[in-house]
Amino acid sequence: MRFHALATDYDGTIAHDGKVEAETIAALERAKKSGRKLILVTGRELPDLLSTFDRIDLFHLAVMENGATIYDPVTKETRVLADPPPAKFAETLRARGVSPLSVGDVIVATFEPHEKTVFGVIHELGLELQVVFNKGAVMVLPSGVNKATGLAAALTELGLSPHNAVGVGDAENDHAFLKVCECSVAVANALPAVKDTADVITRGARGAGVAELIDELLASDLTHLKTLARHRFPIGLADNEAEAGIDPAGTGVMVCGTSGSGKSTITTAILEHLADAGYQSLVIDPEGDYTNLDFATHVGSTEQAPRPEDVTGALADPKRSVVVNLLGVPLGDRPAFFRRLLPRINEVKAGTGRPHWLVIDEAHHLLPGDDTAASVADQLPDRGMMFVTVHAGSVDPAALANVGTLLVIGGQPAEAVAKFCAATGEKMPKCPTVGGDKLPTGDALLWRRGEPAATVVHTKAPRTERKRHKRKYAAGNLGPERSFYFRGPKDTLNLKAPNLFQFLQLADGVDDETWEYHRRRGDYSKWVRTEMKDNQLADELVAIEADRRATPKDTRAAVRAAVEARYTLPADEPSGKIDQ
Repeated sequence: MRFHALATDYDGTIAHDGKVEAETIAALERAKKSGRKLILVTGRELPDLLSTFDRIDLFHLAVMENGATIYDPVTKETRVLADPPPAKFAETLRARGVSPLSVGDVIVATFEPHEKTVFGVIHELGLELQVVFNKGAVMVLPSGVNKATGLAAALTELGLSPHNAVGVGDAENDHAFLKVCECSVAVANALPAVKDTADVITRGARGAGVAELIDELLASDLTHLKTLARHRFPIGLADNEAEAGIDPAGTGVMVCGTSGSGKSTITTAILEHLADAGYQSLVIDPEGDYTNLDFATHVGSTEQAPRPEDVTGALADPKRSVVVNLLGVPLGDRPAFFRRLLPRINEVKAGTGRPHWLVIDEAHHLLPGDDTAASVADQLPDRGMMFVTVHAGSVDPAALANVGTLLVIGGQPAEAVAKFCAATGEKMPKCPTVGGDKLPTGDALLWRRGEPAATVVHTKAPRTERKRHKRKYAAGNLGPERSFYFRGPKDTLNLKAPNLFQFLQLADGVDDETWEYHRRRGDYSKWVRTEMKDNQLADELVAIEADRRATPKDTRAAVRAAVEARYTLPADEPSGKIDQ
C-alpha cells in the first residue's frame, strides 16, 4: 500500500454548511477500516467544531486552528504547536470595534472587512504575526504556522511521511497542506486556484467528492497515479539539453558499470535528490561505499554486524534514510542475511509505506541469478527499487521484472545493455556510439525499458564527496577476505593488513625478499584496484612495480608517497581520527 493517510479539510470539503452527510461518514468509516490513518485539517477552533460535528472520533488526529494545534480524539488532549499572540492583541482589536472576534489556543480570527484594522494593530504593536484569508475569514497566526506545518507534526506523531498521504481540500488556506502531500485532490466545488494546482479533481462536490476519492483509494490505492510529474527529479541532461529524470514512485532503476567506474557516485546523487525531497531510502551496503551520507542513519560497521531490529528501529524516523553496512558480516553470509532482513523491511513498509526506496548494492551477490541462493524476487517492492551491480545479467532475472530504467556507466555500455536484455527477454535498443567504447566520467547511458533507443546523459556530481572512502581504506577494517597478506616467496608468512595504514607499517617491517616478491608479482596494485577500486592509485603502483632497477628502499618510499598523496593516514593508531 502506497497511501497510508488521508488528510482532509472540513468546511467545503467533507462538510456543507457545517454538516457532514451520512454518505460521507460511511466513506470515512470505510477508509479507517482499511487501516489508513485519517487526519482532519481545519481552521476551526475545537469547541466550535465539536458543537457541529459529533464524529470526530473517525479521525486519528485533528489539526485545528489552521495548523496551530493538534487534538487527539482518543485522549481528548490538545497539543499546542506555537505560542499565541499576546493577550493585548485581541484586547486592542476588541477596543477598535472588531466583531465578531474569536480567540483560540493560538488563533485569533474575525471576518472581512476587519483585515485593515488587524494589519494596523499588528504593525502598531510590532508583532511577528501572519494573516491568512479563507472565504471571507481573517485568521491571525504566528509567522510560519499553517495547515502544512500542522499536518507535518500530525504525520510525525503517527510515524508517517507526507509522501504516503493524500490531501483533499477546497479553499485558499488548503494550498499549503495539499502541496506537501504526495497526492493533492480538489473537490469539484474548490476554488479555481486550488483546482489549478491539484493532482486530481473529483467529479463530485464536497462530501460526495471525498467519498468518490475514498472509494478509488480503497479499490486501487490510486495506482493510476504512479507518475506525478511534480515529484520527478533530474539526474542529468542529454546533448540536446533535454532533461532526464526519475519518478520517485515509478518503476525501479538499475545502475550498472565496470568496476571503479563510479556507480556509487551516481547512486549517491540519486539518493541526495530523494533525501532533499523528503523520501526515505534504505541502502543495503555490502562494501561500505555509503558511509559518508550525512542524511542517513548508519547501522552496522566493519567491526559490528547489523541487527535486523536495529534496522527496523532506524526506519521509525521518516525524516532519515538508513544505510545498512554489511562489512561486519562474513562475505559468504551476506545473501542469507539479506534474505532474513527483507521480510522485516516489508513489515515496516506494509505499515507505513516506508522506506520509499530500497537500494541494493552488489545486487549480483545478494540477488544472484543462479542456484546458489533461494530467490526472494517475489518479496521485493514493485516500485522504488534500485539495483547497483557490475554485472547487469548476473542478477536474478525475476528481481528485474520491475526495473524500468537502466543507467550504465564505464566501459562497454552497449554490452551491459545487451546482458540486461538477455536476462529479461527485452529487445535490444539502439545504443549511441561511444568513443573508445568507454563513457567519459560523469556520463551515463540511459535506457527506459521498451523504448527503441538509449541516450547518453551528462550527470551532476553529488554533494557528498566520496573521498575514496578514507576512513574505510586508510584505517578501517576491510575484513579477512579483502585484506592484503604478506606471505613471501616461500609462503611462510601470514601478515595481514586490513587497511592502508597497517599495509604501510608492515611494508616497513618485512624483509626485502618478501617486499620484492609481492612487488614484482604486481600484488600491491592488484589489491588496490580490486578491493579499493582506486584505479588511479593502482596505475601509479603499477609503474612502481614495473621499475626493475629501483631498490627495495626506493620502492617502499615511492609506494608510501603514492598512498599518502591520496589518503591522509592517522599519525600513530589505526583508530585515530582521519583528517577529511
